Amino acid sequence: MISVERLDLGYFVRPAAEWGGPHDREEPVLAYRVRHDGGCLLFDTGMGTGSPETDAHYRPVRRPLEVEAGGVDLVVNSHLHFDHIGGNQRFAGVPVLVQRQELAAALAGGYTIDSLLPGVRYEEAEGEYEVAKGVLVLPTPGHTEGHQSLVLDEGDRLTVLAGQAYDFAREFGTPYRPWLGRIGELAAGRHVRVLFAHGHEVWEGTLPPPG
Repeated sequence: MISVERLDLGYFVRPAAEWGGPHDREEPVLAYRVRHDGGCLLFDTGMGTGSPETDAHYRPVRRPLEVEAGGVDLVVNSHLHFDHIGGNQRFAGVPVLVQRQELAAALAGGYTIDSLLPGVRYEEAEGEYEVAKGVLVLPTPGHTEGHQSLVLDEGDRLTVLAGQAYDFAREFGTPYRPWLGRIGELAAGRHVRVLFAHGHEVWEGTLPPPG
């Protein structure tokens, strides 16, 4: 049995120049709590305390991550930008799973808010990683080269926690990325539901297998 709970952790304001639009836009910051037969995990942890420079640029409004550390046995970060890792340090001793390439980029500096990186027990994945039965970490490069998503096999459907693989449901699949074929293969014709880190909308449909 797998259940997914969306956690609304606030929002930030992305400047128009940063997304190429006519005005600044508010973007929600969403994380997900996933309960499965093997335990409970968090997919992303929000913005955390940030930095004065980042706060001045993005004008964030934060909501608390109301999840007890003792109730979580794994954190999975889609990637290591500040708005996805802000709560990691609350879970001292809990493994935080990231792609090896993503962690190397963050530790090299100039990638995220560096003060959010220490005090975290990172575990590195290199490619697909099965967390538990029906819970699969899948590399989904695009937004960053080390980006990863979480694929949940719920029996009659597949749920994908896509992080920032695409920003919004209306953009899902455009441009095409090769890992979409892998999701289609895993779905095997079943209904697919896709949830995002910066949009409340949900994409639903079917994906063809590769080839």
